[in-house]
Amino acid sequence: MTIEIVITAVVGIVAVALFAKLSSVEQRLNRLARVDVKLDALLEHAGVKVDPLADVPADVRQALEAGHTILAIKRLRLATGVDLKTAKERVDEVRRHLRLSP
Repeated sequence: MTIEIVITAVVGIVAVALFAKLSSVEQRLNRLARVDVKLDALLEHAGVKVDPLADVPADVRQALEAGHTILAIKRLRLATGVDLKTAKERVDEVRRHLRLSP
């Protein structure tokens, strides 16, 4: 019985610590998003044209526009050599920039 209480307490402490860490990460991501918006506004005000999709191969864009997300990820991996997770994150980012639904 005592060991169960200790295990439950440890699990509870770990859960609270993870929740606190996730909350901190979420706050940082929100702050980073605000900085990104401000940077885009400054660049636009300065007359600097930046294409955030300039490094995306045309066939990846075409696959996304046709609604073929998995194909876009495969094509991006072939073109750049990045791992699956990185390719998926980049494809998701491209989709947001193109304002495409998932």
